[in-house]
Amino acid sequence: MQVRISPVRKLRGVISVPGDKSISHRAALLGAIAEGTTEIEGFAPGRDPQTTLEVLERLGVEVEREGNVIRIHGLGLRGLKPPDGPLWAGNSGTLMKLISGILAGQDFTSVLEGDESLSRRPMRVVEPLRLMGAKVSARDDLYPPLEIEGHFPLKPICYSLPVASATVKSAVLLAGLYAEGRTSVEEPAPSRDHTERMLEAFGAEVERRWTREGRSQDLEEELDRRLRRAEGERGRVRVQVSVEGTGKLEARRVVVPGDISSAAFFLVAGAIVPKSHIRIKDVGLNPTRRAVVEVLRRMGAEVRVEGERLVCGEPVGDLVVRGSDLKGTRIAGTLIPNLIDELPVLAVAAACARGETVIRDASELRTKETDRIRAVVENLRRMGAKVGELPDGMVIGGGGNLRGATVESFGDHRIAMAFAVAGLVAEGETVIEGAEWADISFPGFFRTLEDLSRR
Repeated sequence: MQVRISPVRKLRGVISVPGDKSISHRAALLGAIAEGTTEIEGFAPGRDPQTTLEVLERLGVEVEREGNVIRIHGLGLRGLKPPDGPLWAGNSGTLMKLISGILAGQDFTSVLEGDESLSRRPMRVVEPLRLMGAKVSARDDLYPPLEIEGHFPLKPICYSLPVASATVKSAVLLAGLYAEGRTSVEEPAPSRDHTERMLEAFGAEVERRWTREGRSQDLEEELDRRLRRAEGERGRVRVQVSVEGTGKLEARRVVVPGDISSAAFFLVAGAIVPKSHIRIKDVGLNPTRRAVVEVLRRMGAEVRVEGERLVCGEPVGDLVVRGSDLKGTRIAGTLIPNLIDELPVLAVAAACARGETVIRDASELRTKETDRIRAVVENLRRMGAKVGELPDGMVIGGGGNLRGATVESFGDHRIAMAFAVAGLVAEGETVIEGAEWADISFPGFFRTLEDLSRR
């Protein structure tokens, strides 16, 4: 599907964004293995979270749908039923990795398959789940499809992640629920912590600590410190998260906030389009996710947080952005895991800023739905930007003066939406090829963008 974007003079209005995809996945998965009925309000409407519900139903879980409210009738930790064939994860790497941790503790064999894009993405859960006692096979020991022969109880491990990854960390922690004793994951920098928060909310015993130069302190304080700094101190901090196994989870009510990764497109749009004023309601502001706000502020964007409060253990508030004069910056180090999904649209902001922006330490972008480094570089070049490709990032010359062009989504929702934002300030018309991929995480994205340009 093609979508044509024309330049606009301003963007104004109050909007909401879909429920947080990461939280929606986790709420459904934990609800399925909890005891009782979990009610989830604001469940994300995109394709990936809906696929999670379909997979759970294949495993014997009863799911009720009523608008944006989902009810999951939990079966307990060991109540899932053997599926009658392969489980289809579609395009969702989060689903495939997280449910692998749960299936590793079952007493049956499961096969997880995905679409062509997902089948090219590395599943780094294979090694730790094998160490815990599950039999896991994968193409080249890394790529889907995955075959998981579960085992109970699993062996507790302390696993050190070579690269900070919320999804691999989460898979190990979920498998840890089925282990006798304490399972720990160490990562070189804080990644999003929705799994830890939700495990605690469902009654699991979780401990989170960070170590720096031999001292242990509170993780929340460390995250706040990092977000106040331009970059973290790479290589000097490790984060450890632990969970106790063989307990039980209790169902609860979950309210899903708006997805800050979806809000990021409108934060950048509001910052680069002059005379804009956008309020984004009820956005999740988890400390491990809000680095995009801090980076935009560092670039000179006028972004405010209003009405911040806690909802189901997650900080939530309104984000307000105005048209701003942006300047280039450096995005690297331990901030990268906290804004990996926002880097494509931040690259668009960098192309519109004064001066050079350097993005480094982001090689993980190459293993997403597409090689996002190459996709961003190619599309920016088509639009006339000066940009250099690096093995782990890019250098963007800035200066604006983008011109309309035909760009590709490369089958990636975040690429499609990022370059729709670029088209708002380009000279002439921009055509997005494969625009339908935006529906993966944000059904109605282009309609919302159009509504803001009309006010």
